[in-house]
Amino acid sequence: MRETATSIRAISFVLIAVMINAIGFGIIIPVLPDLVRELIPDLPEHKLGRYMGGMTLIFAIMQFICMPIIGALSDRFGRRPVMLMSLFGLAIDYFIMAFAPVIAVVFIGRAVAGAFGATFSTANAYMADVSPPDKRAQNFALVGAAFGVGFMLGPAIGGILGDPDKFLGELASPRLPFIVAGILSLLNVAFGLLVLPETLKPENRREFKWSRANPWGALQSLRNIKNAKGLIFILFVLAAAHTVYPTTYTISTQVKLDWTAGDVGLSLLAFGIASFLVQGLLIRVILPKTGLFWAGIIGMLAAITAYLGMGLATKGWVIYAMGPFAALAGFYNPALNNMMSSRVSDSEQGELQGAIGAAQGLALIAGPLIMAPAFEIFAREGTSYYQPGAPFMAAFLLSVLALFSFFLVTNKEDRVRTLPTEQDSQ
Repeated sequence: MRETATSIRAISFVLIAVMINAIGFGIIIPVLPDLVRELIPDLPEHKLGRYMGGMTLIFAIMQFICMPIIGALSDRFGRRPVMLMSLFGLAIDYFIMAFAPVIAVVFIGRAVAGAFGATFSTANAYMADVSPPDKRAQNFALVGAAFGVGFMLGPAIGGILGDPDKFLGELASPRLPFIVAGILSLLNVAFGLLVLPETLKPENRREFKWSRANPWGALQSLRNIKNAKGLIFILFVLAAAHTVYPTTYTISTQVKLDWTAGDVGLSLLAFGIASFLVQGLLIRVILPKTGLFWAGIIGMLAAITAYLGMGLATKGWVIYAMGPFAALAGFYNPALNNMMSSRVSDSEQGELQGAIGAAQGLALIAGPLIMAPAFEIFAREGTSYYQPGAPFMAAFLLSVLALFSFFLVTNKEDRVRTLPTEQDSQ
């Protein structure tokens, strides 16, 4: 199957859409606490955690519920209307947040973002529709790269637009990044209306059924998978630990290090660059040499180091010094996914991916329930146990649990297993 003009347009738009979505998601991270402070002026700093955690939680719940629904809708009505509807919904969310008069409206905005932000299933469906088999993995990787570039740029842009002390002066405000994100999303919709083709042929569409769109179907796959449950548990624990970044990274560094939105944005830009280098270069070189088991160990040890360093940091340079370790933590995801894939039969691969998605979705829900209370309890000034970095210490402990569990659930075969090669697949 040759790439046609239609497939090239579809791929180009999907990559741009994913990148703009990631920019929009990242652009609000540095300024969201400032928006909460503006709406609740008398809020004690240690109580910021409950609002940040609540917003992360409602976003994750809505995404967990809506991801399979959006996927099923795209199978029924086609990729184009569902993708454009999702992008328009995100634009509406950003404007809701930008002009929110009370905190309850911000929570409504986060719920809308979770519902319409589940566009990656549709983006991947587009790629599957238009990619020949020999280019499918490569095109899926492009989706991940587009997200990475967008998430690199987003926090830096948000910090610049939202920090009056560093960049734009009086023009900057915590609401400006939301307005910019909304405008970007609307431009993305307009661009899609002009160039985005439909790639799902009418004869390949299937009836919408709630049994397929039900998120509990993904949970069922967790019970059905037998040989990889231990590794899925480890992935769940690590994903829960990783929620410390969207939930409390901004408020922890602001309270602990007196950082501004601009400081947070620049640090996340540095993290994004390091992660891009690891994901785009190092993983391809190192994984074949270390094997999957040791790649997993490297990733988990790096995550443990990063969380511990950030949790104990008293100077800003320490956060930056932990950035390379946070990036190297990216080794454990491909290692665990490949190990799990090798443990199940070809006929179970789809169900395995459903189980992995369910575990990660549950982790995004469980993580804020740990991180937000940890911040609220330990960031209370005047106490003998004052430690605003406590959420990172919780992430550190979770990662240690994952590392010990990894030794328990792996066997000799896992420890000599390497990445599959093209020759293996022939």
